Amino acid sequence: MRVLHFYKTYFPDSVGGVEQVIRQMCVGTGRLGITNQVLSLSRDRRLEPFDYEGHTVHRVPLNFEVASNAVSVQAIGKLARMAAEADVVHYHFPWPFMDLAHFIARIDKPTVVTYHSDIVRQKALLKLYQPLKHRFLESVDTIVATSPNYLASSAVLDRYRDKTRVITFGLDKSGYPEPDQARLDHWRARVGPKFFLFVGVLRYYKGLHILLDAVAGTDYPVVIVGAGPIEAELKAHAERLGLKRVQFVGAVDDLDKAALLKLCYAVAFPSHLRSEAFGISLLEGAMYGKPMISSEIGTGTTYINVHGETGLVVPPSDHEALRAAMTRLWHDPQMAQEMGQRAEARYWQLFTSAQMADNYARLYQELVARRAEVRLAAAPRLG
Repeated sequence: MRVLHFYKTYFPDSVGGVEQVIRQMCVGTGRLGITNQVLSLSRDRRLEPFDYEGHTVHRVPLNFEVASNAVSVQAIGKLARMAAEADVVHYHFPWPFMDLAHFIARIDKPTVVTYHSDIVRQKALLKLYQPLKHRFLESVDTIVATSPNYLASSAVLDRYRDKTRVITFGLDKSGYPEPDQARLDHWRARVGPKFFLFVGVLRYYKGLHILLDAVAGTDYPVVIVGAGPIEAELKAHAERLGLKRVQFVGAVDDLDKAALLKLCYAVAFPSHLRSEAFGISLLEGAMYGKPMISSEIGTGTTYINVHGETGLVVPPSDHEALRAAMTRLWHDPQMAQEMGQRAEARYWQLFTSAQMADNYARLYQELVARRAEVRLAAAPRLG
């Protein structure tokens, strides 16, 4: 079984939630005998294919971007050639250029789309894109929603409910490095013994301005891990508020991230818009047995973090409610510990990479078998 993943970015050019999910899919299904290839766009001039954790990564030049929509003319021909050799083409939505490339390349293989998120921004451009989007979603064989919460709350997915199924994302804890005592001591000395942790790309929908407002006037230590387009804006906001116990530590490697996840008291995940469709770093917190605070935005964040069970859920864009939740956790260590234990148990029950890989492998096999049945039925009969 050969599967081709197509998405605008991938390792090593970009490190984000979607890239991590594709990586986990490829590694997990690879263990089940599936051969995975990833096709993505890159600004790097060195575009030779390379092996990455058991799968092959192919890159084509990124020509230009319009409203975050990456475009590559070379990708169309490459997609057509690679799809011809694949058994299944696996798309990752949203990416409008991908929809167009699908039709221009005349893909005629079983197709699946992992629906990572509704399009929340670019309202004017979305109106222009609507016909192409719906034509694309109508043309693919199966759409995968990443949580029952997102399927229930997305108007787009509701239109395709008959071809949509839920497969949640999963992580492989054994693939995370184990920090040694020296590294743990280093971070403990730098950030202190008890702190709230945020991990993620610093984007507009992450709600970090709400988190900063929430800790204004408090002594709660907050460690913010990551870099991104609004980093300077957030640092300026923290300075205006006079926040002395908020540390921006920038992007860190996997070993340092694991150390901070082990050390933190709780995970704060204030994403306030539906662009945050799942929350991989929130799931990492659950995997490490940490209580969580998140917002109710009708997406997978509340499937990971169940209010009162694995953590606390607050209304979006409400810094006072977020502050109250932080206060409640901070002053009740026993409750926080019990929530963290239940969060880890929920991870093992629902969110391992092995479960995700098994579900996708079954889907791939189903799609190939279904296509074979259709061709058999259409074949001319002799006699």
